[in-house]
Amino acid sequence: MKQSYCRAVWVLLVCVMALPSMAVRAQTWPSKPIRLVVPFAPGGNTDIIARFIAPRMTQDLGQQILIDNRGGAGSTLGTNIAVKSPPDGYTIVMVSTAHVINPAVIKSLPYDSINDFAAVTLVADVPNALVVHPSLPVHNIRQLVALARSRPGDLIYATPGRGTSTHLAIEMLASAANLKMLHVPYKGVGPATVDVVSGQAHMIFAAMPAFIEYVRSGRLRMIAQATATRSPVAPEVPTMIEQGYKDFLVSSGFGMLAPAKTPKPVINRLNAAVVKALQEPAVRSGLSSQGAIPVGNSPEEYDRYNRTEIEKWRKVAQAAGVTPE
Repeated sequence: MKQSYCRAVWVLLVCVMALPSMAVRAQTWPSKPIRLVVPFAPGGNTDIIARFIAPRMTQDLGQQILIDNRGGAGSTLGTNIAVKSPPDGYTIVMVSTAHVINPAVIKSLPYDSINDFAAVTLVADVPNALVVHPSLPVHNIRQLVALARSRPGDLIYATPGRGTSTHLAIEMLASAANLKMLHVPYKGVGPATVDVVSGQAHMIFAAMPAFIEYVRSGRLRMIAQATATRSPVAPEVPTMIEQGYKDFLVSSGFGMLAPAKTPKPVINRLNAAVVKALQEPAVRSGLSSQGAIPVGNSPEEYDRYNRTEIEKWRKVAQAAGVTPE
């Protein structure tokens, strides 16, 4: 009993002695470059948004923000690399909606999507939209449904992987309209979009930044938005709701996380750097031109957002018949 008491006192003393050291490290942070892991291939939505804010964060923090693209395994590969890094603020990760969908579609994640992370902020919320290759003779959902029914299993839809919001959005449409189409998964929304542009696939349902420039140049055609109201970047394109699909709302949240136990002062400093970047007119207008809505909320608000989204996507996956694998 005495030994147990002494051991407990010793552990308490070690923790108390460590507190000043942790505080000093937090005060001197950052003293070297910071790695921002993007768990997707270059050119996708997450990568685009990360590259919008990284230069401004560099200016504010006085240290280089180095983007490290680590795509694969539905974003879990890069996310796992980040979360297994030391919780010192020098490795952070930019996640997409895949982070809150994965618990519903992957049986054995290598991490706990909530408890193994410290929330920094929701950077941007991005509405999803459905685009098709211009060779496809459709200009709205009604025409797409008619064509897909006349050619069952023939139309190809590209996604950045099974169980992503891109995949679930198409599955929601296929379920609602009783369609049979061919799913071709890629290692990121960037490569998937490129193959739709080249005509290797017929369509993709994804967040706007990945394809908005292709739409503007006429290389892709947007036929529906999964928003409550039409986005200012595409006011001529009707929503899924307007086209008869009630409550069809799909958006992608892009946020920043750090490994759990990252010192709170460091989390607050990261949060402040992102919020400051998002307040710059050039960043706001740049993101808005891509169809993204800048957010920059508190760590506590972003944590609540992630918890709510995980439960929402569990229900969506179940309704779409997508089971964990």
